[in-house]
Amino acid sequence: MKPLSIKYKFGILKYLLPSTIFGRSLLIVVLPIILLQILVTYIFYERHWNNVARRLAQGVAGEVAAVISLNDRFIGDAAESSILAIARDQMTLAISFDKEERLSISSDQLYDYGFLERHLARELQAKLPGRAFTLTTNELLESVIIRVQLPQNVLQVIVREKRLFSSTTYIFVMWMVGFSLLLLGIAVVFLRNQMRPIKQLALAAEKFGRGQEVDDFKPTGAQEIRSASRAFHDMKHRISRQISQRTEMLAGVSHDLRTPLTRMKLQLEMMSDGEDKQNLQSDVEDMRNMVEGYLAFAKGQEAETVKPVNLVSLVQDVVENARRQGTQISLTSPTEISISVRPNSFKRCLTNLIDNAHRHANEIQLHVNKGEDQIDITIDDNGPGIPKEKRLDVFKPFHRLDTSRNSETGGSGLGMTIARDVVHGHGGQIRLSESPTKGLRVELFFPC
Repeated sequence: MKPLSIKYKFGILKYLLPSTIFGRSLLIVVLPIILLQILVTYIFYERHWNNVARRLAQGVAGEVAAVISLNDRFIGDAAESSILAIARDQMTLAISFDKEERLSISSDQLYDYGFLERHLARELQAKLPGRAFTLTTNELLESVIIRVQLPQNVLQVIVREKRLFSSTTYIFVMWMVGFSLLLLGIAVVFLRNQMRPIKQLALAAEKFGRGQEVDDFKPTGAQEIRSASRAFHDMKHRISRQISQRTEMLAGVSHDLRTPLTRMKLQLEMMSDGEDKQNLQSDVEDMRNMVEGYLAFAKGQEAETVKPVNLVSLVQDVVENARRQGTQISLTSPTEISISVRPNSFKRCLTNLIDNAHRHANEIQLHVNKGEDQIDITIDDNGPGIPKEKRLDVFKPFHRLDTSRNSETGGSGLGMTIARDVVHGHGGQIRLSESPTKGLRVELFFPC
């Protein structure tokens, strides 16, 4: 059998480890405590509990052996009474003699004993060589009953378990476990307080990535987390300022270009008809479309308030507007989907995609589905489609495809760019593929 590679072993270990920083930090705290407890318990068992139990068993076994030696040496009822009195008063043992009784002992009885009985049995074997004995535990009285076979009778000794057991063992384990749980509780509270600013920063970054308004929050937590929070605030302000400046510049340039275009159109109206006039009118119309595209792109970058809306109603409005303009489009969707979006930007995105499909197809199918953690919007058309190697190029600003999707179809080359920016601004993704009707499929994915 081929041994597992180191890379594969580390892959399994990585899969078994917690995925969150809280879980990994807690593992770093808990694992040493558990290992320390195991080590301390093992050392304690080997060096203390085992030794104490063995020495206590030695003491009891020695006392039983002493009683048997006295019984062997001194014979008679008076001697027996004296031995019983000595065992009761001096050794705190409750002993009795069962006349004319024999013990039946199996060969493997020693292995059936518990921890304390096993220690006591070993010591009795050492102190009473050649003598048969049995050990039983009286759970009700919390005592151990020792029965030893003598030549004429059976000696019964009742030993309280307190003489064979040290309570410091349980006390030690309870203190160790209790103190460990206390430390673990303190560690959990501390780690949760440290994770809170990290979650706050992650939530703010996610909202900002979706294009939502994020208020500045006070940096808290460890020094590194505060530095990351301050860096996020600086980054957010720089990006917002850059977007605002670019939007204002693009909107201003587009607005200023309208004035000379208007003058050019008036001058063309005053010119006599001819081929030159038609060429100029075509160029002016192209420039007008480009300027309108610039303004639409600038509007797409404007800050719009995020509002909770019914996505299905919003899509239905866009579809109805497209049908009024002669677009053959069908809609499949659930009754209601609640989502927080920028309504105008979202409508502009869908309108651009539907208009783009309408230019090159006769039928359009729009599907809206809601999964567990995302919303899918699919637009299929039966047009010529886009070659796979050119699908990423359509998102470049002012980019136009040749063949069927050329400049004669209209547009400024900003429709797909605006749609992509709107989708990304809502934290979603856009993907192009081939539709079941051999046309183009546009898939939009938005987090719930």
